[in-house]
Amino acid sequence: MQIVILAGGMGTRLAEETDKRPKPMVEIGGRPIIWHIMKIYSHWGFNDFIICLGYKGYLIKEYFHNYFLHQADVTVDLSSGATEIHRQLSEPWKVTLVDTGEQTQTGGRLGRVEKYLRDDTFGLTYGDGVADVNIPDVLKFHRNHGRQATVTAVRPARRFGALHLENDKVTAFEEKPHADGGWINGGFFVLSRDVLSRIDGDATIWERAPMEALARDDQLRAYRHEGFWHPMDTLRDKQFLEELWDSNAAKWKMW
Repeated sequence: MQIVILAGGMGTRLAEETDKRPKPMVEIGGRPIIWHIMKIYSHWGFNDFIICLGYKGYLIKEYFHNYFLHQADVTVDLSSGATEIHRQLSEPWKVTLVDTGEQTQTGGRLGRVEKYLRDDTFGLTYGDGVADVNIPDVLKFHRNHGRQATVTAVRPARRFGALHLENDKVTAFEEKPHADGGWINGGFFVLSRDVLSRIDGDATIWERAPMEALARDDQLRAYRHEGFWHPMDTLRDKQFLEELWDSNAAKWKMW
């Protein structure tokens, strides 16, 4: 199964980082968050990626163009220009990098990469969120229900601890419990190629008309992920993910 990653947005809520690089290139533990996302998929055996580029997309192209070299021990003969590879530690990834336009919306980006999709079923996710989701389970769930689309539903934790009160008495305290009952779109979609017919040009926002129509037509199912999930929307999110990584508590690190 090929995996499409939306990596073209401007990331304005993370302007401290994204004024110089695209949001998927913002680093957690010295590696771009898009690398972390790809490692999640690779852990489950999915190694063929299509990355939808937009804002400062050339930096993502340069990163992957040089990735093999940066992961290898090499000898460079400056007199002849020859390079000898001694040892390389790159993942077995095939990465297709597609300029989908700086102003193109999420659905439009997906529509622009249709010609690079080989099979009827493919994965789709965002270039700024990590989770310990079991991708083969999501794929199995998708195939079993037989609809056109599966979204991974998640329940984000509150940013602050919750107090349980009786009048002014604190009866219990929960450190960052789940938000009240709300399931949200966590990405990590599995889609049938049929969904592409619901995209009407570059201005289409995937999360609006296409997903709304899929739900209305009974073609959308939710895989409920009860485990870890966290986006990197703000500098605070980035710092939180960095703290988890540095303390060896990064639950998305399954590799």
